[in-house]
Amino acid sequence: MSPIAASSTAGSWGVEGSLPLLVVVAVAGVGTGLLFLVSLLAYRRRRSLQYRLISLAVGALLARSVVGAGTVLGVVPMLVHHFVEHSLDFLVSAIVLYAVYAHAPGSVPETAETRSETDDPSDD
Repeated sequence: MSPIAASSTAGSWGVEGSLPLLVVVAVAGVGTGLLFLVSLLAYRRRRSLQYRLISLAVGALLARSVVGAGTVLGVVPMLVHHFVEHSLDFLVSAIVLYAVYAHAPGSVPETAETRSETDDPSDD
């Protein structure tokens, strides 16, 4: 079998135990973890649905890093990895699109509660 044919088979793409890949996933996980903490702090400060949705989306990105690390460490099988990661991709996209659509100016009828969230104290 030629080297090109051998490298295109499913079994030759093993990621289990790959130290460089584990380093990349770990760095991505740390970075995403920090972004998740910042998103939680922003939500805690604002207490609005928009910020909650952003925290949920970033949390799903963090979960992707955890699944990726589990795959490299041999804990998560590749089939499960693909199913979970692509499901999380869809979830993140859906959350972000919903947040943009639902909270665009003029898209949601304004109530007393939403008015108080958007009022700028410097306008007084």
